[in-house]
Amino acid sequence: MYSTTDFKRGLKIEMDGEPFEITEFQHVKPGKGGAFVRTKLKSLITGRVIDRTLRAGEKVETPNVEEKNMQYLYADGNDFVFMDTDTYDQIHINKDAVGDDSGFLQENIQVKVLYFNHKPINIELPNFLNLKIVQTEPGIRGDTVSGATKPATLETGVAINVPLFLNEGDTIKVDTRTKTYIERVSVK
Repeated sequence: MYSTTDFKRGLKIEMDGEPFEITEFQHVKPGKGGAFVRTKLKSLITGRVIDRTLRAGEKVETPNVEEKNMQYLYADGNDFVFMDTDTYDQIHINKDAVGDDSGFLQENIQVKVLYFNHKPINIELPNFLNLKIVQTEPGIRGDTVSGATKPATLETGVAINVPLFLNEGDTIKVDTRTKTYIERVSVK
C-alpha cells in the first residue's frame, strides 16, 4: 500500500479496482482543517483522466501491474499481435486497448506491454520514432512564414503537422507522447 506521502508523478496506484497513474499531485495545508492531496489520475485501462482529493496520510492500494518488453509483429483483424522477446510467446491485444497509439505501430518495433492482473491492458511506445513521410503537399518557394506547418501522412498511416520545408520521402523524428514533429533525420 502507498500513503499520500509516497505520491510522485508516474506512480501507479489502484483505486476502486482499477489501475491509475498519477499525472499531477499537490499537497495542500489549509489554515483551517486537515491537510489533503489533490491528484489527477489517468486510467491505465481506458485512458480517462479523473480528479481525486485524498486526506493526508490516506492509504491506496498497490496495483498488480507488470511491464514486459515485447515486439510488435502484425495486425490481425481487430487485434494486434506482439511477441515476448524473452519467451517468444505471442499475444493478441485488442485495438481498443491500444487506442490512439496504434497509429505509430511499425512491424518489429519494441514496445512495453502493461499487464494488470496478468491481462494485457495497454502498450507504451518508445518516446521517439523515425518515420518516413508518404504524403504531403509540396512546399511553396518563398513561403517562409516562421512556424508555419502543413499536414503530412506518415508510413504508419497517422497524420501530423510538419514544417513547410519537408517533402514526401523525408524521414522525421516524431514524439509519440505528444504526436508532434521533432526534427528531420538524415538517412544514410
